[in-house]
Amino acid sequence: MTARADQLMMFANCERCDMLSYPSVSFVGRPIVRCCRWLLSLFVLMQLVGPGELFAAEPVDFATEIQPLLTRYGCNAGACHGKQRGQNGFQLSLLGFDDDFDHKSLVAEGRGRRVSLSRPESSLLLTKPTGVLPHGGGVRLRADAPEYRLLLRWIQQGATRGVAGRPSLLRISVAPTARRFAQGETQPLIVTAHWSDNSTSDVTPITTFQSSESAIAQVNEGGLVTAGPVIGEAAVMARFLGQFAIFTASVPFPGEVDPALYAKLPRVNFIDDFLWAGHQRLGLLPSAPANDATFLRRATIDIIGRLPTVAEAEAFLKDTSPHRRETLVEQLLAHPEYAEHWANKWADLLRPNPYHVGIKATLNYDAWIRDAFRRNQPYDEFVRELLTAEGSTFKNGNVTLFRDRRAPEEITTLVSQLFLGVRLECAKCHHHPFEVYGQEDFYSFAAYFAKLGRKGTGISAPISGSEEFVYASEKGEVKHPLTGAVLSPRPLFGPERDAIKNASGEAVVAVRDPRTELARWITAPENTFFAQTMANRVWADLMGIGLVEPVDDLRSTNPPVNGPLLEALGRDFAEHDFDIKHLIRRIVLSHAYGLSSIPNERNVVDTRHYSRHYRQRLRAEVLLDSLCEITGQPETFSAMPEGSLARELWTHRISSLFLDAYGRPDPNQDPPCERTTEPTVVQTLHLMNSDNLFRKVTSDSGRAAELAKSERSPTEIVTYLYLSIYSRVPTEEELRIGVGLYDNEGSRRQATEDLMWAMINTPEFVFKD
Repeated sequence: MTARADQLMMFANCERCDMLSYPSVSFVGRPIVRCCRWLLSLFVLMQLVGPGELFAAEPVDFATEIQPLLTRYGCNAGACHGKQRGQNGFQLSLLGFDDDFDHKSLVAEGRGRRVSLSRPESSLLLTKPTGVLPHGGGVRLRADAPEYRLLLRWIQQGATRGVAGRPSLLRISVAPTARRFAQGETQPLIVTAHWSDNSTSDVTPITTFQSSESAIAQVNEGGLVTAGPVIGEAAVMARFLGQFAIFTASVPFPGEVDPALYAKLPRVNFIDDFLWAGHQRLGLLPSAPANDATFLRRATIDIIGRLPTVAEAEAFLKDTSPHRRETLVEQLLAHPEYAEHWANKWADLLRPNPYHVGIKATLNYDAWIRDAFRRNQPYDEFVRELLTAEGSTFKNGNVTLFRDRRAPEEITTLVSQLFLGVRLECAKCHHHPFEVYGQEDFYSFAAYFAKLGRKGTGISAPISGSEEFVYASEKGEVKHPLTGAVLSPRPLFGPERDAIKNASGEAVVAVRDPRTELARWITAPENTFFAQTMANRVWADLMGIGLVEPVDDLRSTNPPVNGPLLEALGRDFAEHDFDIKHLIRRIVLSHAYGLSSIPNERNVVDTRHYSRHYRQRLRAEVLLDSLCEITGQPETFSAMPEGSLARELWTHRISSLFLDAYGRPDPNQDPPCERTTEPTVVQTLHLMNSDNLFRKVTSDSGRAAELAKSERSPTEIVTYLYLSIYSRVPTEEELRIGVGLYDNEGSRRQATEDLMWAMINTPEFVFKD
């Protein structure tokens, strides 16, 4: 007998009447009293569900059968009823993460109209999506569809919350898992659910699909993948009940390439092996190697954050040693400016607003970061010192992290994103839509920071200038926002999740300061997320784009463009004691790093697979410091000593129109801060019309005036400017045009200033090739 019939029989037995009564009998195991009410109820029941379905229908489970339908048709999506306040008074949990809430919202709210037990066909759950009644989401379901019949049967059976003994979902799988497509070809996907009772079922019709790159491979609601016009690889996500499976679609460049060409490609280290394998899979061929001048400028900008000087460029270009590039890289990594450049990058990720935490605390924090890079501190030690910081904000700069982020929830989002590449922000309020993490995972992770004690006057923005002490306290807890349960510290994954338990089965961290255990777990060599996140961040800085984008969003539904390479980079980084210089050296000395940015006929469409170098606009600080070097005129910054460089600034609150125009982070933005990397009209106009830059170029004590006064010939001056600005010597045509300026201009100085100004306003200067 169905649950619907069972429920109606309960209603039939609620009272006895005096009109007719008969002795008690048993009906499908339930003692009832036969009377006129019972006969009437049985008649109505048979009219609703039919005599066959009354006794034979399979019970429908809300969590495993109805919820996937609501997700499949977008009912609980963020743009519909899954948004924070729902839609038109009807709210569901986002993507169905809360079964109890959704069942109550459907059955108990809306005055019984959403699910009508007495007239199932009139339920709004059926009449709205089929278009019988007006629906803001349009017609989403056909009345003759199997999904409609399943919903109807669930309501007819009483719209129960669950079915006792129903197995739980263990995982899902997709078949096939990968395929190489020609453009326009299609591939249907089949998704299989694997249950706790060892059974399997085809859940393709109620699975949600999404492509990471729809221009490469798009997928429809039924799981049919169609290869697009763009070359590359795309991950198609299949999502069912919070579980994910990935199908990889590869769309190669049309035409065949002789495998012998790939076998002959230069291989300096494992990076080249993995990239060439990816190119062969996609039918790409790498560009020719960049010339020495391009490599010199590229490596110097990447490693120490400025252009090569004229003397450095001349020395390198005259060097005929076969190992000149390796020698250059070692010299750059040993240069003092390396630490300032890379510390400036990390300051973006950690630097707080001084108006929030105080000027002295911010200055100490910046000094702590720079000191770590000057000592080439191993990355794992750097992170452990940061996560376990305690003491005074006036003495220990790393303590400022916990002065800036006050609540455990705030610290959690920063730590997971920066050091694990896991964006947990979504799981703070609901189950992560593209990950396995839910609210319990988020708040259990936050519990590591629950027992942080602070002494001092606290935050009093916009001044907040007082000293504060951070220490490990005996008190503090984190509660689940829905259940109110106190949660013990627990990592996101790995055997440590259940390693230590108390008598109640809850995870316990048996140390005075839970942060110590967290720092050990995060930085452990076997935690691949830790090493791969940093490797991906450095790779993006050097190669123009990350293997995973965004660089701090590592998840199965956002896979890397070359997974084996990212794994190898992370493993190599960990095996070499998390030495950042080693990681940089490994990448910069690969053959792939030294490729030209000029495309060939078999990689002109490539934007993600590193078959050529991708040009990047210079970082704001690199541009400004380089302009100061070219013009011979230093920049003056408030709150900094005379002669300070842009990359040495300890806060973005120090004013600079140039740095703001070229995309340094908003000083009011919470770390980790993002920069504007795309070129803009404002940048072009600023470079052309900046009064400050005009004064640098035309200064009486500037480089242009100095060159004009010198004994150098016009040819020597033009060559000097090309080495200074482009790190190369001019071509014959460029030299002819440059020297010609001195024949037409009124003075040597005017010609030198005009040439310098023109060269600064070219893409070759503004972009790293």
